[in-house]
Amino acid sequence: MAIPSFFVSFTKILVGFCLLCMVHKDFVVASFGEVRVEHDTNEPLTNGSITTAGTGEDGRSELCGTDLSFLGPPYGNMSTAKMVCSPIWNTFVLRYHQREDNVMTIILSAVYTTGWVGIGFSRNGMMLGSSAMVGWFNRKGHARIKQYYLQGAHASQVIPDKGELPLNGIPPVVSLHGAMIYLAFQAKFEHRLGRQPILLAFGTRYPTGFHHLTKHDDKTAVWFDFSQASVLNIDTSQRKNHGILGLMAWGLILPAGAIVPRYLKHKDPLWYYLHAVIQFLGFILGLSSVLLGIQLYQSMNANIPAHRGIGIFVLVLSILQVMAFFLRPNKDSKYRRYWNWYHLWFGRMALFFGSLNIVLGIQYAGAGDDWKIGYGFLLAITLLVVIVLETFSCMRRRRDKSNLPSNFQMNTI
Repeated sequence: MAIPSFFVSFTKILVGFCLLCMVHKDFVVASFGEVRVEHDTNEPLTNGSITTAGTGEDGRSELCGTDLSFLGPPYGNMSTAKMVCSPIWNTFVLRYHQREDNVMTIILSAVYTTGWVGIGFSRNGMMLGSSAMVGWFNRKGHARIKQYYLQGAHASQVIPDKGELPLNGIPPVVSLHGAMIYLAFQAKFEHRLGRQPILLAFGTRYPTGFHHLTKHDDKTAVWFDFSQASVLNIDTSQRKNHGILGLMAWGLILPAGAIVPRYLKHKDPLWYYLHAVIQFLGFILGLSSVLLGIQLYQSMNANIPAHRGIGIFVLVLSILQVMAFFLRPNKDSKYRRYWNWYHLWFGRMALFFGSLNIVLGIQYAGAGDDWKIGYGFLLAITLLVVIVLETFSCMRRRRDKSNLPSNFQMNTI
């Protein structure tokens, strides 16, 4: 079957565009900007944003000049002049002092009514695998502060009295002072902290049972530079866009393109053109997802070896499939059967590992139930379509078989 020249030109343009994207990874623009909290910043941050608008030294004194003696020793004995104080998010204010022996005193304050307030330390800006200090006052007015290990996104996976923060022997403290809650603790790190991913969250409902946290009402993730008291705002839309592109490519478009040749081969040559165009579109989206993943790795240090390794493997399989388009032998070629085998099984492997990587990505990112339900819905729709098309295909084969003449004999040669 001869391939029309317009189609060959179209596919060459698509491949050229993809190669250009691979060379110029700036095709995906990372929204990752630094916002420095100046020393005269004094207003509590609102709406989960970072702002540098201040109202002068009086306002800063109101936030950072509070006498901390109510915390008791050693936290209350520290001079406010020695402590760095920075508004960090909403009404959250972070105070800290880092000694020469890498012992850091951290005091987090925020407006408090009910529920809990927490600050977490992450390796890559994600909740999964991070450790957090959480404080609250229960219904009887008793103070509680504990370290938690964030093993997953569900409340049952937030484990109390576990974590990797190197707390020293000084007991942590939680206290109420006016409308503010104060969490104070000390940790001895292996080296002086510089730029560190910080998680901030609060919930208005009290922890339940054996100190199990309730779902947060709001949260954020920022890079905080302890050496310069600056906030690097993490745009979480990067992770969301990476997930959406991967989900669209490997959860919808590429599986749809794989369905076409199995059930529409009787529509020759329409099936061939549909299959090629759909798969090239899915390849472009998948490539864009990989490029955005590279940006995430560079900007957020999002080092997830399994997810990244499988993503690179799937990308290589995809590139081999694109190359196979240009190396496709004629139908009567003796190599055609080997090409068909290669194209079929490499495509199946790419789809399998692409689907596996979507599941891993959702798990590692600590995505909510919406992502799981969405991907489950895509899988259910794909399975339903396959069942319906397979049923029609069987009916068509039986009809064609019944239409053969009764004295028709197959050539055994």
